[in-house]
Amino acid sequence: MQKETFSIDVGGKELSATFTDLADQATGSVIMRYGNTTVLITTVMGNKERSDINYFPLSVEYEEKFYAAGQILGSRFIRREGRPSDDAILSGRVVDRTIRPLFDKRLRKDVQVVITVLSIDEDDPDVLGVNGASIALLVSSIPWSGPVSAVRIGKKKDSDEFVVNPNYEFRNAEDTELDLLLCGKDGTITMIEVGAKEVSEDVLTQAFEFGMKEIEKMQAFQKQLAEKLGREKVSLPAGTATKHIENIFTEFESEFEKTVFSGAAGKGLVGELKGRFIEKVVEKFPDDAKAADEYFESCVESLMRTRAVEKGERVDGRKTNEVRPLFAQAGGVSDMLHGSGIFFRGGTHILSVLTLGGPEDSQIIDSIEGAEVKKRFIHHYNFPPFSVGETGKIGGLNRRMVGHGALAEKALEPVIPPKGRFPYTIRLVSEALASNGSTSMGSVCGSTLALMDGGVPITRPVAGIAMGIMYESPEKYQILTDIQGPEDHHGDMDFKVAGTEEGVTAIQLDVKVDGVPPAIMGEALHQAKEARLQILEVMQKEIAAPRDSLSPRAPQIEVLTIPPDMIGMVIGPSGKNIKKIKEEAGTDDITIEDDGTVFICGKGESTRIARDAIEEMTRVFEPGEVLEGTVARIADFGAFIELNSRTDGLVHISEIAPFRIEKVTDALAEGERVKVQVKEVGGDGKVSLSIKSIDPNFAKRKGLEGGLSNKKSNG
Repeated sequence: MQKETFSIDVGGKELSATFTDLADQATGSVIMRYGNTTVLITTVMGNKERSDINYFPLSVEYEEKFYAAGQILGSRFIRREGRPSDDAILSGRVVDRTIRPLFDKRLRKDVQVVITVLSIDEDDPDVLGVNGASIALLVSSIPWSGPVSAVRIGKKKDSDEFVVNPNYEFRNAEDTELDLLLCGKDGTITMIEVGAKEVSEDVLTQAFEFGMKEIEKMQAFQKQLAEKLGREKVSLPAGTATKHIENIFTEFESEFEKTVFSGAAGKGLVGELKGRFIEKVVEKFPDDAKAADEYFESCVESLMRTRAVEKGERVDGRKTNEVRPLFAQAGGVSDMLHGSGIFFRGGTHILSVLTLGGPEDSQIIDSIEGAEVKKRFIHHYNFPPFSVGETGKIGGLNRRMVGHGALAEKALEPVIPPKGRFPYTIRLVSEALASNGSTSMGSVCGSTLALMDGGVPITRPVAGIAMGIMYESPEKYQILTDIQGPEDHHGDMDFKVAGTEEGVTAIQLDVKVDGVPPAIMGEALHQAKEARLQILEVMQKEIAAPRDSLSPRAPQIEVLTIPPDMIGMVIGPSGKNIKKIKEEAGTDDITIEDDGTVFICGKGESTRIARDAIEEMTRVFEPGEVLEGTVARIADFGAFIELNSRTDGLVHISEIAPFRIEKVTDALAEGERVKVQVKEVGGDGKVSLSIKSIDPNFAKRKGLEGGLSNKKSNG
C-alpha cells in the first residue's frame, strides 16, 4: 500500500493528512487524524453532464461506523448501522454548508463527498470532516475554489482564554460557556455553528478573530498540499450565450424593477412576470426555457443587491434594520395541551406545543461519541408543504427539518431548568404553518412562549432573528435585519442569531459568497441584538414570566432520596416490589437513579401514595425517635412492635417499666397500639425500643407495680 503523510500542529496537537491508494477509485481521498480520532474522506465526480436540472448536484454523506467507538452498538436485534443519526445528519450539513458555495454554479455533474468516521476518541470528527473534504477536493480534478478550513474554539465561563479544538470533556463541562465551530477562507468567515450560554457579542467577535488566526495556519498547510499533490482541474463548459435572451428581456424592463420592489404582493407578481418572460423566450427559442429562468433570476439578484448596497432599499420597503410586524400569543390553543405558543414575524407563522413527561419519557441516545445518554429536553420541527403554498408529501423527515429543530433546541438549552429543580422530560414541537424567512428562529420564539405558558421555570426568554447581507466587497455591503424569502434566496448570507437579554445562546451561518470578513460579522451580531431585544419586548408583553403552575393535564412528579444501598430492596427481585407500589398507587412511572434519587410520576393522589410507601420501606430509624407502633408478637423476653410494613423493633421486658415485671403479657397484648422510643439501632439494622423511657407510668396504668399485678397482690 502506498502511503504519504503530512502534518501540522493545531492547538498543541498533531493533525495529519495521509494519502494512500486505499480508496483509489475515488476522484480524491484523504485520511485525517487528530489524536486518536480518524476520518476517511472521499470525493467522486460523475462523468455524465446533467441536462435535466438547473442546479449543482452536490451530496454530502456523513457515515458513523459503530466500530469507531470500539463498541457493539445498535439495538438488541439490529447490530449494524441503519439510517444516519441526527448527529450524523447535522455533521454532514456542516460540511455541505462549508464547501458548497465554493463550487461553480454552472457545474452539472454529480459530486459526492463521503465522510466516514473510522475511529473516535476524545476529539471531534466534525472538524476533520470539513478540513478533510477541503483537502480531498483540493488535490482532486474536481473544479473547486478552495481551500477552506475549520477549527473549533471553546471557552470556560470564568476565563478570558480561548481553547483550540477542545475535546468532548471540555465541551460538555458545566462551566463551558462557548462552543464555536468556525470555518474560513483567506481571512473571511464561511460558516459558523455556535452553542453558548448567554455570551456577549463582543466575546463572540473576539472568538471569531482568534479562530481566524488558527484557520490561516490550516489554509497555508492545505495550499502546500495542493502544490505538491494537486491534479489538473476538469474544465467547465463555456457559459451559455444569452444575448438573444437579454434582447427579449428588454421588452420587460419597464415593469421589472417596479414588480420586484412591489412590497407584499411582490412574490406573486414576480412569478407572473417571469412566467410571461420565459413564455416569450420559448416562442422563439424552444430549448432555452432553463436558460431564460436562470437569466431572469440573475437579474432579480443583481437588482436587489444594487438597490440594497447603493440606496439601502429592500423589496418590501423596510429599512435595513427593521423587523417585520410581530405577534405573540401564549396559550389559548387548547386546554388539552400542556403549553402552547403562537409567533408571527411578518409572513412567518409558528405554532409551538409543549408536552411534559416523567424521567422515563427521556430519549435514549446510543452514539459513537460517548456512552448512552438520556436526553430530557427535545425540540422537533416540522415544515409541511402548505406553509409555502405548495402540495407535497406529508410526514417523514428530511435533513432541513433535523437541522432547524436542532438549532432551536441548541438556542433554548441554556435556559432550561436543571433536572434537580424541574425533573420533567420536556418535548417541544414547532409547526411552521406559514414560511417567509427563518422559521427556525420563529420556532425559538414560539417555543419560548410555549415553555412559559406551560409553567416551565426557564431562566429567561429566548428569541431569534435571521440576518442577511448584500455583499460586493469589504467596503461595499449592506446588512439586512429579518430577511424574508427573496432576500434569503438572492442574498449572500443567512446569519441566524438566538439569545436572551443577557447574551447569545446559538448561531448558525451560511454564506453564498467566498466569505465575509470577521469585522462585518461583528457588526451583524450587534445589529441582530437590537432586533432580538425588540422581539423579546413583544413576547414579554404577552407573558412576562412562566406561569405559576403546570397544566392540570401535565403529570405530577414527586422527588425523594433513598439510601443507595436500599435501591435493590425497593425494586425487589425482578422488579416485584416496585411493580406492586405502582399498581397499588396507580402511578405512571417510578424511576430510581444510581444515587438514590427517586422520581414518581403520576396524577392525583397516586404520587403521594407511592411516595409514602417508598418512604416507609426505606425509613432509617434514629436513636431518640418517638414512634407509635402495633404489638405484632409477644415472646418471654419482650414484645416485637411493628413500626412499619418492613420493620419490627424489640421492646425487651426490662424496657417496659422502670420496675421489674414477671410477664410481658401482663403489660402488653398483641394488636395493641403503643408509644415507643428508639433506644438503639444495631449494625444489622435491628431496632431496640423502650416504653419506659418515654412513658414511665405505662405499666402503672395497666395495674402493675413492683412486678406484681393488683390481682395477685390482692390475693
